[in-house]
Amino acid sequence: MPDSAPIYLIRHGQTDWNAESRLQGQTDRPLNETGKAQALANGRSLGNHLGETVGAYIFVSSPMLRTCQTMRLLRQGMGLPEDDFRTDPRLKELSFGAWEGSTFEELERREPGVTVRRDADKWNYLPPGEGAESYQNLLGRVRPFFDERFSEDRPTVCVAHGGILRCAFRLFGGLSEDDAAAMAVPQDRVARIVNRAIGWL
Repeated sequence: MPDSAPIYLIRHGQTDWNAESRLQGQTDRPLNETGKAQALANGRSLGNHLGETVGAYIFVSSPMLRTCQTMRLLRQGMGLPEDDFRTDPRLKELSFGAWEGSTFEELERREPGVTVRRDADKWNYLPPGEGAESYQNLLGRVRPFFDERFSEDRPTVCVAHGGILRCAFRLFGGLSEDDAAAMAVPQDRVARIVNRAIGWL
C-alpha cells in the first residue's frame, strides 16, 4: 500500500461548558479566552512544524461554532487567511441527546446510577433523547471521512471534537473500546495520522 498523505487532527479550544464539565455534544458554545489562546498556540506550533509545506494542505473543520472559531484562530497562528477552509458535517461532535448542557453530577441527582450504567459500556452506551449517539454510532459516521482523505493525495489539517479524536485513536491507534472511550483528549496538542497510524506531535 502506498504511503498516505498525513492528517493532522486538532480538538477545538476550551469553552465554558468544557471548564464546567458540562456535556456539550452538538450544542453550539463559543470558545472562552483559554480556548482562544489554545487555538492560537496550536496554530503557531503546527505552522512551525509544517513550514513551507503548509500550502499543500486542505483545511477542514466541523461546522460547529467552537470548531470554526478554533480553525480561524489556528490559521491566524499559522499566518494564513482565517476563512480559507471548508466544513464537513460528519465531523460534528457526538450527540448527547437529552443530556446536553448537564454535568454528570446533575444527571446523577435526576437519575441515580446513570453514571455506573454508562461506564459499564461507555463506547456503546446510547444516551436518551432524539438524535443521541453512542461512540460506535459516531465511528460509523466519521469513518468515511477518513477513508476519503486517505484516497486523496493532498494532506489535511482537521479541527474537530473529542469524540472524533477518540474514534481516530480507536481506528488507527489500536485502542480498545474501553480505552478509547476513557482517553483524555487535550485541547492544546495536535495529533497526526500517517499511514493509518496515529500519535501526538
